[in-house]
Parts: sequence; structure tokens; C-alpha cells
Amino acid sequence: MAGKLFYLMGSSGAGKDSLLKLCLDRLQNQPVLVAHRYITRLPEHEGENHIWLPAGEFRKRRALGLFAMHWSANGYHYGIGCEIDLWLARGHHVLVNGSRAFLAQAQERYGAVLIPVLVKVAPDQLRRRLIDRGRETPDEVENRVARSARFAAGILPGTATVDNSGELEQAYRQLADLLDLPADALAENALSERAANES
Repeated sequence: MAGKLFYLMGSSGAGKDSLLKLCLDRLQNQPVLVAHRYITRLPEHEGENHIWLPAGEFRKRRALGLFAMHWSANGYHYGIGCEIDLWLARGHHVLVNGSRAFLAQAQERYGAVLIPVLVKVAPDQLRRRLIDRGRETPDEVENRVARSARFAAGILPGTATVDNSGELEQAYRQLADLLDLPADALAENALSERAANES
């Protein structure tokens, strides 16, 4: 049976990277894989754990058909490797950090296999996170908050939502419910992670 492609979307500051990192830690014994992204942007110390590619190498891989999905945003190129198609065919669920603007193309390619998931954050909480990280000007912060609200208001029917306005653990549990994983397996993984951190 083919797996499902969980296509996570959300504004910068919604916490998608933190949520996916937690999935990597917690779901090691489950048939769920987190796809890394290939990006023409150098990694940041506390940012997404992506694979950096020079622009020329990215274009070469794109021309060779090595990306299942690819898009451009904010002056950078983003790609998801075609290995995810093999993972899906073998029955694994796949989590990807997707682009809101690329959703229609992704749905055209994957059809019912793709489950769109909006990671949403309350406007005040999103504003606070953006201010705290200090990357944007005040005007840029407000533009991001407004854009996030517009997108959330216009999501299509069938889009699942994960509310990450509060504790990350709560958002993780919501996503785990979408993945339809057994509660005892989740508890076991959480205990294993806690034991590893304490050792």
C-alpha cells in the first residue's frame, strides 16, 4: 500500500522546522520519513537542516529530473529529491516542508496521495516570534503576519491544520494524530528520547 505525502505549509515563524526536527527524533521506529530539502542557501546554525547546493549544481540536478518538486522563493531555489517517490511506493509516509505557492503543482503531481497540512500560529504569537528572532524589520514583520492571515483564511477544503501557537509538544501530537500512529508507540518513542537525553 502506498504511503501518504504530508505537505507542511506555514509562514516563517510558524515552527515547521522545529516540528519536523521533533518528528525526526520521535518517529525513528515508525514508517515515517522526513524529506530534507536541497536549497541554494547556506545553512544557519539554528535553522533548517537542509542540504546546500550551489546554484549551478541545483540547475544541473533539476535538468536531470532529480527533484520531485522544486520552486524558487526569496532569491533562492528549493528542491525535494525524487527519492520520496520510492519511499511512498514502499508504503512509507513522507513529511515535507513545502511551499504555499507550490501547493497546486504538488497536488497535480501527487493527487490523493498528498495531504496538505497548514501549520498555523495565532497572529500575536507569530509577531512575537518574528520580533524575538530579529531577522526582519518591523514593517517586514507586519507584512509576514498579514500574509499568514490571508493564506490561512483562503485554505482549500481538505487541508488539515496543526495549531503551533502553544507548546511544540501539543503541535507534535496533532501531527501524530494525522499520521494515525498508535498512542503506545508515541509514548514509547517519547520515553526513549527522554532516556537518551538523560544519559
